[in-house]
Amino acid sequence: MKTVHLGLYPTLADWEFGYVAAGINNPDYQHEPGSFRIVTVGATRDPIRTIGGVTMVPETTLDEVDPQDSTMLVLPGAQIWERNDAFVDAARRWTAAEVPVAGICGATMGLARAGLLDDRRHTSNAPEQLTPTGYAGAEHYVDAPAVTDRGIITAAAIAPVDFAREVFALLGVYTPPVLDAWYQLYGQQDPSGFYALADEQ
Repeated sequence: MKTVHLGLYPTLADWEFGYVAAGINNPDYQHEPGSFRIVTVGATRDPIRTIGGVTMVPETTLDEVDPQDSTMLVLPGAQIWERNDAFVDAARRWTAAEVPVAGICGATMGLARAGLLDDRRHTSNAPEQLTPTGYAGAEHYVDAPAVTDRGIITAAAIAPVDFAREVFALLGVYTPPVLDAWYQLYGQQDPSGFYALADEQ
């Protein structure tokens, strides 16, 4: 089974990882049903409280995970990315091991701080959000909901569906026709996507 690690840290943005987690853990429509799972990872095993007031407990810690045993590191936004050094370092470790990293909203600041956006196409909530990091990749900024470049996914806070689509595409969770139907339903709010998904089962 392929493990996707989901980072947990205080003030985690609840709405930014839901589509990713649901799609990876739900075998319906998957190309290889049951081949993926989500495992939560924290800097410690201490419970964290999300920005929505939900308490979550990491299943493992960064020190206990070898990036080679991971399929992807998913980093939601939070209000602490200016000082979330443990996960900035983790993003570097995963990338050095040639394992994909996906960051949305404030997590793009962490990827910028890690130097991972200096020479990759990327996006965020706005170019100005990344400027204080001092990164050198401003010329590669793309005004798009989500962007994938050489194993790094970035997305804006308002685009959790687009973020999930990029994750699913990079991991091969769904076949292209299923992914198109999934996005038609959830990204474009087109009910015919539901029937397209049913036809693909």
